[in-house]
Amino acid sequence: MEASNSKIRRKMRDLHNNVGFIIVGLVVIYALSGILQTYRDTDFLKHEIKNEKTIEPHLDAEKLGKAIKQKELKIDKTEGAILSFKGGTYNSETGEVKFVTKEWYSWVKPFTELHKSNSKGLIHYFTVAFAIALFFMSVSAFWMFKPGTKAFSSGVILTVVGIIASIILVLFSK
Repeated sequence: MEASNSKIRRKMRDLHNNVGFIIVGLVVIYALSGILQTYRDTDFLKHEIKNEKTIEPHLDAEKLGKAIKQKELKIDKTEGAILSFKGGTYNSETGEVKFVTKEWYSWVKPFTELHKSNSKGLIHYFTVAFAIALFFMSVSAFWMFKPGTKAFSSGVILTVVGIIASIILVLFSK
């Protein structure tokens, strides 16, 4: 019995190492792009895009915001038919709108898209495979040490602490 447990443990350790080395690059890219997503509300690694277009005239702030895809648009001042808002103006009589947006540089955008995949895009196969690989790495870590040892016990305790911390974070993040 002990020999078969040892064989299983050895096989899991080998698999854990191999999968770990395969996903190192993926983890680095995913982690860095996740950090970028965290700061998407800043101008970090973004450049200005000047936009000019004609939309429907006589829109209020809410409808104007929807038309130019700017959440919580607020009109700062009005001079005749010209409504000014942060980064732009809107002529309410003609529908002409001029505004500036900040967008990721073209080389950054594909990395940030990793975190916005859905089942219709090809990238979702990557995210699902990556999630399965990370799940495997988490579970296979329990085969790194023999049950009953101090290292195994502290691993279990740290796992429970991590689960509790994650639950607290999710429940109280709003």
